[in-house]
Amino acid sequence: MKIRNPRTGELDHEITPAGPAEVGAVAARLRAAQPAWAALGPAGRAAVLERFAQAVERHAEAIIAALTIDTGRHAVSRIEVEGLPRTIRRWAARGQQLMAGLDGGETPSAVPGILLKGRHIAYPLFGAIAPWNFPVVLSHIDAIPALMAGCAALVKPSEVTPRFVVPMQAAIAEVPELAAVFAYVLGGAETGQALIGAVDYVCFTGSTATGRKVAEAAARALIPANLELGGKDPMIILPGADPVAAARLALRASVVATGQACQSIERVYVPRALAEAFLAELTARAAEVRPNWPDINVGELGPFILAAQAEKVAAQIDDALARGARLLAGGKPEQLGGGWYMRPTVLVDVTADMAVMAEETFGPVIPVTVYDDVDDAIAMANASVYGLSAAVVGPQREAEAVAARLEAGAISINDGALTSMVWDATNSSQKLSGLGPSRMGDEGLLRFFRKQALIIQTGQPLPLAAYAERGA
Repeated sequence: MKIRNPRTGELDHEITPAGPAEVGAVAARLRAAQPAWAALGPAGRAAVLERFAQAVERHAEAIIAALTIDTGRHAVSRIEVEGLPRTIRRWAARGQQLMAGLDGGETPSAVPGILLKGRHIAYPLFGAIAPWNFPVVLSHIDAIPALMAGCAALVKPSEVTPRFVVPMQAAIAEVPELAAVFAYVLGGAETGQALIGAVDYVCFTGSTATGRKVAEAAARALIPANLELGGKDPMIILPGADPVAAARLALRASVVATGQACQSIERVYVPRALAEAFLAELTARAAEVRPNWPDINVGELGPFILAAQAEKVAAQIDDALARGARLLAGGKPEQLGGGWYMRPTVLVDVTADMAVMAEETFGPVIPVTVYDDVDDAIAMANASVYGLSAAVVGPQREAEAVAARLEAGAISINDGALTSMVWDATNSSQKLSGLGPSRMGDEGLLRFFRKQALIIQTGQPLPLAAYAERGA
């Protein structure tokens, strides 16, 4: 399987996809090692994960270099990789605290003479199917808490961005206890399908369309499916906001990582009284943003990782312009050195029937709608099949009141896309944006346990005679 370099456009890497037999063999190996991993207990697993964090730090530069080629961006790659040891250490510490209080003593049942005890048992084998936009973060965001809970973990990174796996495997190999229960398999859809059939719990991050397929396959296998899917995140700017500050915030929250993030702001609603100042600042600042070409260390935006995404975004913009939208900045993907880039694109006079307002964009496009009444802005923000996250900008108490009416799992107040930085706030995706427990907050670890009840009779069990027929 040939792998494309997003900056050069060249097919300069290749992987050999793992077929069902290989996936099954890896899964069997991990399953065999999982009981010993679980038996280490929370403190023992935390100690192993600390050594893993140290190994990642030792191999960080090699992982960053591979990820930079995969994604065409260096600064974001460094943030991803340098954040992984912090994530590992956070779950190692928090996991011990959570598990210390899980299985307590006996409690009386509502039935006289019965005592209850509970046990939390980790799923033996966890599986993840990760996307291409943040390869390191999203290959490990679920795997690390699953491992801390006592599961073995099998991860399929995206076949679009697989290069980081080799240096990451080198780090894992330095921690034999972890290497016994944590592995990657590379490949496309067939590999992902095989993974679902081999694990006890699957997490998927990606598009809603593919998420449906994962959910259907998991249902056939009768295993839980945790899905983090698409978004069309709105930002509502309130009349009390500073329009200049709000414009700068909207730009950052919309175009970081070239807008290739599920929590990117993709719709902005601004009150009419602030619209002129807001749009002037947004347009001016958007024009200053530079692609990181030819020098990857200069500029704010990298290329589209997936070339086909540039075509999709261009089609949405063309559709909007054909339906009467106006372009204030940006507008077209451009090819630089074989890679596809797009400068921040600002659209106004957009309507709800335009693809750029209804479909996930996954690019640096900011459609702005002017509103006259906050109730109308809330209604427009909620008029979406997605409900991943959102943002409200304005005086805090007013912003919180508006947030309470939004149909989304996490609301950033006076910021945007905070779920990319804040991982300890439990939230549940709504509508077509996801299914299953939160990957954030304590639930991110607790979801990986099955609960077993011990129901203890302390008196005399009922005899069969208690069920004898006695007539009318």
